[in-house]
Amino acid sequence: MLSNLKKIRHELSDIYPSNEIEGIIRIIFDHLKGWSPVDIVMHRDEILSDFITSQIDQILTRLKNHEPIQYIVGEGRFFGYTFKVTPDTLIPRQETEELVEMILKDYGKVDDLQVLDIGTGSGCIAIALAFNLPFSIVTGIDISLKAIEIAKENAKRLKAHRASFYTGDIFTLMPEQDTLDIVVSNPPYIVHSEKADMEANVLDYEPHTALFVSDDDPLSFYKAIADYAMVALRNEGKLYFEINPLFADAMMEMLDEKGFADTKIRLDIHNRKRFAVATKKQSEQ
Repeated sequence: MLSNLKKIRHELSDIYPSNEIEGIIRIIFDHLKGWSPVDIVMHRDEILSDFITSQIDQILTRLKNHEPIQYIVGEGRFFGYTFKVTPDTLIPRQETEELVEMILKDYGKVDDLQVLDIGTGSGCIAIALAFNLPFSIVTGIDISLKAIEIAKENAKRLKAHRASFYTGDIFTLMPEQDTLDIVVSNPPYIVHSEKADMEANVLDYEPHTALFVSDDDPLSFYKAIADYAMVALRNEGKLYFEINPLFADAMMEMLDEKGFADTKIRLDIHNRKRFAVATKKQSEQ
């Protein structure tokens, strides 16, 4: 197997950084052999079958075309769970796990919460929250029917019985007054002018409707979600966003103008302004 590992590292060296190549290797052997990183080391002297070698070669061909490994194997890891992903859904990312961790830090010991995840995609945020918020009901919505079908499949396979998924467009969705404790969203936030700086594996393969927003109104999704949340959240309910760091100040200003309180911008693991949190507080009569 050492020759296989050497080949993978060599053929991908001009495309991916070394740490990402090692992650790809772990995903390949978990997918093809069910091996953990320790197993890969333990089996390094094993001679792989012609079938497995052929499968590795096919994967390498697709990787050299910049296709994400998660789409090639059909799954991605998020918050300790394995989710089915397709080109109809974004690939779950580590930064978004921090969004879940933030919510659990604020609410992890609170029971019977009503949670809405807007733009749910594969359902990774909603399902992670459903498993970790005690006795809570989590609903995910997305404008893409294909994404909702994937989210439902993930919930069924993972037995996330307290997560449900529906198609919905935030620009036309009518909120029910004071029914939710948490609204969370990772909506499209990359402006088209940023495309030139993006990696091919994202730009060429991930769904553009889930990535991009107009340069003319980069907060359009956030404004619609904030309007919805201001009605739907109960008093002291919270709104959580993953955001584009370029528009952190504008996000703060927008949420303040919408009437939210205690608005905060929080940093991600790379020290970037990646999250916004705001609270609905009803004024005293």
